[in-house]
Amino acid sequence: MHIINLTDQYKKSFCMCLEEWSDEMQEAGDHKEHWLEKMQDKGLGVKLALHDNGRVGGMIQYVPIEHSPAEGKNLYFINCIWVHGHKQGQGNMQKQGMGKALLQAAEEDVRNRGAGGLAAWGLAIPVFMQASWFKKHGYKKADNIGLQQLLWKRFTDNAEPPRWIRQQKPPALIPGKVSVTMFMNGWCPAQNLVYERVKRAVTGFGNDVVMQKIDTCDRTNFLEWGISDALFIDNKQIRTGPPPSFDKISKEIGKRVKKLQKKQSGRK
Repeated sequence: MHIINLTDQYKKSFCMCLEEWSDEMQEAGDHKEHWLEKMQDKGLGVKLALHDNGRVGGMIQYVPIEHSPAEGKNLYFINCIWVHGHKQGQGNMQKQGMGKALLQAAEEDVRNRGAGGLAAWGLAIPVFMQASWFKKHGYKKADNIGLQQLLWKRFTDNAEPPRWIRQQKPPALIPGKVSVTMFMNGWCPAQNLVYERVKRAVTGFGNDVVMQKIDTCDRTNFLEWGISDALFIDNKQIRTGPPPSFDKISKEIGKRVKKLQKKQSGRK
């Protein structure tokens, strides 16, 4: 196993989270490719872990904190670290030290770029991106929103801890319509998949539903809302991790449409 920088040879695999075999990743579209194009000249770092057989087994991506959902000074932020853990494709590559090697490579790169520290998000429950895993590798909690913790490792004495940027406002209700609002940054294929399912679901409800996509890779948009990736139906946020199915999304929209139609018929 060895660590390399992202090359053109592996861009497709990286943009599909190493899951080229997955129908869901195919369904997620090419949004991550567009995100990658935007971020390549903004300080994006990507490291890949190659197995001895030449297959990519793991990946880590990190950006200057100014392009993340957090705020801080002279820090970088890990969007994602992932080691392939499925039986399909290249098989389960976890428990072989790839995650640790990727994290160490990112830390070295960030230090060489002159950053004062590296931040990451982690969940307080035992699923993907576990906060406990980062803590085991020397990261400390700086902030949290619900189950989502903001962790960081200090590299210089004068480095200051980061903070989450919090939601500024909810989407507005639209009189006489069901409003569907998708906030999408583009870095995460799982959230891109949600967007594609939402877009397809909305077409089944005609003029009763208005959909809006807000590109939060545009920093101005993100700071206006304080929301990076999220789905709202009217002003209710719908859980998108893991991605809800097309049928579940359609059902959620349909309940709102029925409620709207009932309210309108009662006025006649």
